[in-house]
This record gives sequence, C-alpha cells and structure tokens, in this order.
Amino acid sequence: MGDEGDLAADKHVRYIVTVEKKKDSFESLVMEHIRLNGAYWGLTTLDLLHKLQAVDAAEVIDWIMSCYDPESGGFGGNVGHDPHVLYTLSAVQVLCLFDRLDVLDVDKVADYVAGLQNEDGSFSGDIWGEVDTRFSYIALCTLSLLHCLHKIDVQKAVDFIVSCKNLDGGFGAMPGGESHAGQIFCCVGALAITGSLHHIDRDLLGWWLCERQCRDGGLNGRPEKLADVCYSWWVLSSLIMIDRVHWIDKEKLTKFILNCQDIENGGISDRPDNAVDIYHTYFGVAGLSLMEYPGVKPMDPAYALPLDVVNRIFLRK
Repeated sequence: MGDEGDLAADKHVRYIVTVEKKKDSFESLVMEHIRLNGAYWGLTTLDLLHKLQAVDAAEVIDWIMSCYDPESGGFGGNVGHDPHVLYTLSAVQVLCLFDRLDVLDVDKVADYVAGLQNEDGSFSGDIWGEVDTRFSYIALCTLSLLHCLHKIDVQKAVDFIVSCKNLDGGFGAMPGGESHAGQIFCCVGALAITGSLHHIDRDLLGWWLCERQCRDGGLNGRPEKLADVCYSWWVLSSLIMIDRVHWIDKEKLTKFILNCQDIENGGISDRPDNAVDIYHTYFGVAGLSLMEYPGVKPMDPAYALPLDVVNRIFLRK
C-alpha cells in the first residue's frame, strides 16, 4: 500500500471507472444488491476529484431511472429490486451531482419517503417497517434536497432523534441504543438539516468523537475497535457540524488515509495493506475533502455531497 506520499487521484479515478465495468468481478458480485449506493460512492468521489466527466452522464441517469419503481415512488438498489429509502437517497444524490433532478416526479418520490414516517416521528426504511435513526437522516436529507420537508412532521422527526440521545452525548439506532459513530453522523446530520443542533451537548459529544482517534492516527466507530478509513467521514463530518473538528489531529488522520491507498492500482482500503473497495475509496477521499486536502473539492458535512452541488440546489430556489 501507499506510503504517506500524496493522493494518487488519477489512479483512484481509473479504479472507480473500471469497477463499474467488471461485472463478473467479486466486488460487483457482493455489491449487486446495493449497486445504487456504489454508484453514489463512486460518482461522488469522481466529482470530488474534479473528474465527473469521466463517465457518460446520460448512461448513468438512464440506469438510475431503471431502478425506479413508479408504483411506489421509491428506488431499489438495482433494476427490479424492491424500493427502500436508502437507495432512494442515493438516486437523488446522484441526480443532484449531474444537476438532473428534472427527470424525477419529485412529488411522487417525496410522497414515498414521507409515507414512511411513523406516528412517533421515526422513519421506517421500507414497507416492512424496520426503524432506525439512519432512516430518519436519509428521509430528512432526501426531502430537503427535493425541497419537500413540508410533507412530513419535522418537529416529531426531531423529537424522535433527540429521544435516541445517550448520556455520553452520542446517539443510537433507537432509544437506548449504544452510541456509534455512524448513528451519531445520522442524528447530527438530521439535526443540522432541520436547524436543530441546539439539542446537542457539543462539548460532551465532541469529546466522545475525538476519543475515536487511535494511536495510528485513524478513527474508530466506538471504543476498543480498530481504526477504519470510513470513520474519517462519519466522525469528522459530525465534528465539523458541531464545530469541534479542531479537537483531533488532522495531520495524523491524513497520513492514515493516504497510507491505505493502493498506489499502483488505485482505490483505498479500510486499513493499511488490506484490499481496496469502492466504499472505503469514497470515505477516504471524503475525509480528505473535509480536511481541505489540496485538489479535492470541499464537501457539505450534512448532505454528503460536494459543496458546490448543495449550493446549486439551495441557492437556486
């Protein structure tokens, strides 16, 4: 794997563009059911590296729309798969990257998401009803990007998220659930999108988050776990939203991420010397973006999209 040199941006671009082509590779096999998420990770990484033009936009948008279920208004993870909010957000985010929300029946998609809100303000991921604060974030993020937050009870949504806050300042998947960096990002992001960050004890949560930095410079998701590149995104974005990012050592984290690169073939892995994948390539580049790494576009920590894309969506209305 890479030594602490620079970001091998061109290699990563080539890796992302070829991953989509290798339909018979092991990676495409394990990614089959979440291909829409993979498209979001890969394409957002390309955009962060100023290389979105490396793919055929019309082809991507056609494929995205082939995952749409016009009956429900939601998107599945691949053609013919059942709709779920997770893939619906990925579809909306990718369309935002290409500035093509016009291909959507926005009302229909927004109604699908809004229809998954429960009486207590929480959200289910799909018609089967699993509840998780991840789905609250996904729903609020999707509806906000579509300018459709008015379709749900935002206050109830916020109250449910606040009910999942723990004594350590963090958040769990449900009330009483263990604090975990991934869930914390979802809850902080949802509160940021709804203008409700005053519900967070910034010092308490900031302390819990900055304690995630390990000796090797990387970040973990909860106490006693190994560092993993993907937490560069979950933890950093949360710290930025609560204004405590200066509490971690950015230089050591940057070195950890760069150390997880495959310098020869492109891609980033979860930790040094492991196999690369599209998921960690995205989170590694996104983490570097949040630390203002040269040559990488800045990212919006709440919407998980490049800042220029988010500004285009909200400044146009």
